[in-house]
Amino acid sequence: MTQNMKALRAAFAALALGLASGALLAQDKVKVGVFPVSSSLPFFVALERGFFKQQGIDAEMIRLIGGPPNVSALITNQIDASAVLVTIEGMNANLKKPGVAMYISINGQNAQYQMEQFVVRRGLNVRTLADLKGKKLMSAPGPANVSMAKAVLAIAGLKEGDYTIDQLDMGQHVNAMTAGTFDGGYTLEPNASTMRKLGVATTLEAGVIAKYILGDPKANAWAAGGVVSSDFVKNRPDVARRFAAAWALAITFINSNPKEARKHLLKNTFTPEDVVDTVPLVKFTNVGDLTNTDRQEFQAFIDYSTRLGTLPEQVDVTKYLQRF
Repeated sequence: MTQNMKALRAAFAALALGLASGALLAQDKVKVGVFPVSSSLPFFVALERGFFKQQGIDAEMIRLIGGPPNVSALITNQIDASAVLVTIEGMNANLKKPGVAMYISINGQNAQYQMEQFVVRRGLNVRTLADLKGKKLMSAPGPANVSMAKAVLAIAGLKEGDYTIDQLDMGQHVNAMTAGTFDGGYTLEPNASTMRKLGVATTLEAGVIAKYILGDPKANAWAAGGVVSSDFVKNRPDVARRFAAAWALAITFINSNPKEARKHLLKNTFTPEDVVDTVPLVKFTNVGDLTNTDRQEFQAFIDYSTRLGTLPEQVDVTKYLQRF
């Protein structure tokens, strides 16, 4: 073999090695809708701890406030996944386009795993939900949040007209309470913790969906979770599988190291540094780890939403739990 032929073969070998290395380093882009609340924590952990990168995923964060913008983006394939989507809104979307919101994890919420809660401006003589009669209230945005707030108040004895309630962007909740614009409202973490730390509001009651809607304060209200679209799963199954694997690693990390995981809320949500260590976390659960009781509670929550009229027809939640 001539020297030129040896050199040519060596060059081809180097080129092949370079191409292989490039393929290994290539990252598959996944567009993710992100609502900057504490229940989006698996996304922040997977991104900043390198779990996405380890799985060859380039996760692009697209900031979307509330459920409706995430649903719209999922339906039109502007995003492949959503870091957190209220399950009522996800199931409503699935009735319009089956499989548009496939849950890879869901979040248990109650008095222990706090997310949704009623807060009241400090100084007001309000001790129970019934005392909110005549008050001006705000709510986390989206039809699901508003309907749950109204449903809880109805069970507590208040009918529409006994109070006013307005949707408000989550980024404005703390400022609105500080300014005294509202007497109280239905808010989410980490805003409630921030309000308490600043001394502008107190939590009247947390875990209200489990207590009032499910009838058991210790039950898990599976009210939100992480989703991927069925189009994403169908068109790029291996990428979707690796995205879900990184997501599962993030949830394992959160559940094993909650104090360390909370640090990822700092620059990603409306969480001050002096509040981050005390922000309650929901019960992040991969769908593969759900028990029969968990699935029954999930179905019960969605069935209630159907009876309430928030969902137009019954939905079998098991059809929209995505396992890989």
